[in-house]
Amino acid sequence: MKSDIEIAQSAKMYPITEIARSAGIDEDFIEQYGKYKAKVDIKFYEKVKSRPSGKLIYVTAITPTPAGEGKTTTAVGLTQAIGKLDKKVMLCLREPSLGPTFGVKGGAAGGGYSQVVPMEDINLHFTGDIHAVGSAHNLLAAMLENHMVQGNKLGIDPARIIWKRVMDICDRQLRNIVVGLGGKVNGIPLESGFDITVASEVMAILCLASDMEDLKKRLGNILVAYNYDNNPIYAKDLKVVGSMALLLKDAIKPNLVQTLEGQPAFIHGGPFANIAHGNNSIIATRMALKLADLVVTEGGFAADLGAEKFFDIVTRSSGLRPDVIVLVATIRALKFHGGINKAELNEENLKALEIGIANLDQHIENITDKFGLPVVVAVNRFPSDTQKEIHFLLTHCKSKGVRAALSEVVVRGGEGGIGLAEEVLNALEKDVNKFKPIYDLEMFLEDKIKTLAKEIYRADEVTFTVEAGKQLKRLTELGYGNLPICMAKTQMSFSDDPSLKGAPKGWTLTVREVKVSAGAGFVVALSGTMMTMPGLPKEPAAERMDILEDGTIVGLF
Repeated sequence: MKSDIEIAQSAKMYPITEIARSAGIDEDFIEQYGKYKAKVDIKFYEKVKSRPSGKLIYVTAITPTPAGEGKTTTAVGLTQAIGKLDKKVMLCLREPSLGPTFGVKGGAAGGGYSQVVPMEDINLHFTGDIHAVGSAHNLLAAMLENHMVQGNKLGIDPARIIWKRVMDICDRQLRNIVVGLGGKVNGIPLESGFDITVASEVMAILCLASDMEDLKKRLGNILVAYNYDNNPIYAKDLKVVGSMALLLKDAIKPNLVQTLEGQPAFIHGGPFANIAHGNNSIIATRMALKLADLVVTEGGFAADLGAEKFFDIVTRSSGLRPDVIVLVATIRALKFHGGINKAELNEENLKALEIGIANLDQHIENITDKFGLPVVVAVNRFPSDTQKEIHFLLTHCKSKGVRAALSEVVVRGGEGGIGLAEEVLNALEKDVNKFKPIYDLEMFLEDKIKTLAKEIYRADEVTFTVEAGKQLKRLTELGYGNLPICMAKTQMSFSDDPSLKGAPKGWTLTVREVKVSAGAGFVVALSGTMMTMPGLPKEPAAERMDILEDGTIVGLF
């Protein structure tokens, strides 16, 4: 089989004007970025908002492993399969960050014959949205520190600045830095640091805003520091909101591309789900729901992260509601959760599969019992999967009363997802949806965190460091006690310890820091050793990438 990039490069793409026409987007509202990409003016929503909304299919997955799950691939393949069933469908995904593209993943536009294209552009600079977010974020940092140099009328305490800088490359060396060295002319010496751009609150705001006015209001509410009297300082106090919004004037517009089989796809926004809320923009999803009968979207990492944050944060901010959940699993990943190492994944091992399936079961229980949603398990097939293993997994799902289907979209495209698509359509028609968030907003912040830890992650206890306890008290005093929680937690385990696989029991969640993203509208609780600036692995994906003399890109996924 060809590599992902070879498949993408050999694909016949339709001009983006044709894709827009097929989606029902007027040409007057599209801004072309070459032949195969376009932005859609957010004013177009006003033209279609009175239409009935389509159904929202939300794709998530079991806990990630080095064995791979294929969540994005499944979302793309399912969209293609629904298209083959002659349904009007659209796809909504997040934009890939350069951090994991050059670090671990090497790309995030799907795989095999289930990709969004132009793949190289999407995985690299695309239309510049992430760069715009980084520029707006860093402008705020510059304006904050310039205010202090120019007399500091707001009385900002240099020791209580909480707004760092960002860049969209993994660089652990920049996690903690000192700025302003070299004398008075170069500013005030301060401790600072860098986060990855997709962890920026500006990115979260871009994805949660409903329009430009809402974007500006949220930007103004960003908490950046405290003054000497312990009062909060916001972005609006620095008179920087208008210029930040100006930098985001194009980034707020959804990006239109296509699947390999010609279905329209919005790719817009890129927050991580382990350190942010992990879902694409509300603007794109709302627009898609007015254009298509069925919309497929995807959240980051596992169902305890991206999906939970969609259910508890995004739905409250947007009014969007999921109609059915697709939970992606692979036999390889479940065996890894069952205790075998990566070298043994290609060997049949029913015992390991039986043990590891506890991870799948806990995700199913969370979706159906805790959130009240119908679920379809998508078994993303690998060539090494044996008939006995496939039979065991499908039979197990049936015994739990859960719909499941084999998915072969990697090697067969939409045709390989027909069975999955039919199960999803059946679930939409027949299964009961009693969706509800897991906690009430009126609960204390501490109790919301405990609810997530005990109900979703299955922790026995939750402990808060002394500093986290003080932060919870202060945020409540400032009026942020009624906000939802955005847990910053390892994606590699239900727990806060990435080494604990399966469905760990008898463990304690430790919350070491709590901070507010007041503009985004949630409180972030950092657990374990979670970092907001990842580092590169021992063998970064960047080592395998190149561009040839004729312009051909190689090594990208």
